[in-house]
Amino acid sequence: MSVRDIVVVGASAAGNTAALTLRREGFDGRITMVGAEDRMPYDRPPLSKQVLDGRWAADRVELPAAPDVTWRLGVPAGSLDVAGRTLTLADGARLAYDGLVLATGVAPRPLPYGHDLAGVHLLRTADDALALRAALLSAASVLVIGAGFLGAETAAVARTFGLDVTLVDPLPAPMVRQFGPRVGGLLADLHRARGVDVRMGAGVTALHGEDGRVTGATLTDGATVDADVVLVAIGSVPATGWLAGSGLSLANGVDCDELCRAAPGIVAAGDVASWPHPGLDGRRIRVEHRMNATEQAVAAARTLLGKGTPYAPVSYFWTDQYDVKIQAYGSWTEDAALTVREGSPEEGKFTAVYHEKGVITGALGWNMPRATRQLRASLGTPAP
Repeated sequence: MSVRDIVVVGASAAGNTAALTLRREGFDGRITMVGAEDRMPYDRPPLSKQVLDGRWAADRVELPAAPDVTWRLGVPAGSLDVAGRTLTLADGARLAYDGLVLATGVAPRPLPYGHDLAGVHLLRTADDALALRAALLSAASVLVIGAGFLGAETAAVARTFGLDVTLVDPLPAPMVRQFGPRVGGLLADLHRARGVDVRMGAGVTALHGEDGRVTGATLTDGATVDADVVLVAIGSVPATGWLAGSGLSLANGVDCDELCRAAPGIVAAGDVASWPHPGLDGRRIRVEHRMNATEQAVAAARTLLGKGTPYAPVSYFWTDQYDVKIQAYGSWTEDAALTVREGSPEEGKFTAVYHEKGVITGALGWNMPRATRQLRASLGTPAP
């Protein structure tokens, strides 16, 4: 079947990259971009860093838009008829397609309570970041629930504003799922040294308010924390609710094959897509990292045009907190060992490798960008 009409659902980094790739690969048919937000595509990682701390205006994160595209912004997708190759939008409009790119990303996971209180925030969109920044500028105390990427980075920004910051997470260290216990412990020390009240091993059982505004929280250990701003950063869920009943496999986001295909004529890319990674013995993964959004969108677009190859990326991700930049390549499990290769944690500059079963599976750098990039070449080689 000739592909002449492609619809991209999700005006995101992944969706925009897919459209750019289609044009670069010579596709001259119609491309329609559907986006739930009333904004052109933009970059999300700076929202919890440069936008939140005020170094960048929100319009600076806007991405170069794909050319010759019909934009349907501010209207989310409503349902999908796979057999009929028709997408229905929330406003009732119907879009027929030959090819479909699913790039709807994820949605922040809320608490089951407390979000009716003023001062309680989630962080996913540019509008979320601007609202949170405005709240921080008039706040005295901040509670951050969740010490992953968004939580740890927001705690760092709030502390640089001079606010009283409490960082809470039931796990033993910040970002322990991403970097393991040793680097997570270094991050806990970093935040404590900057004045953050780090409460690991504790969750939140209730948020309290007065006159409709949040005033604090009760933790699982019985302690109470005062706060006039709360960020809930307890993870995310794939934005696939609108696909219920479509017949697509949605076990972990949109389930795809190694070519990013979810069904005939349908591909997925970015945070919402899961696929069997050929370089990880076919283990099915879903990656919520910025570089994956770009790389997988390129792969998915090429698959729609009949040029697909198995998608086997080397993951790359980073975080900026205070004056520390941590960069990492690869993929590893919680059982991976960590060996320092250059520098030392005590010096505040080092590189290290993760290894398991005698093979290096990941590389990490703390304030050593060039050495970290060079260390990427060690992935897959015998462990030290």
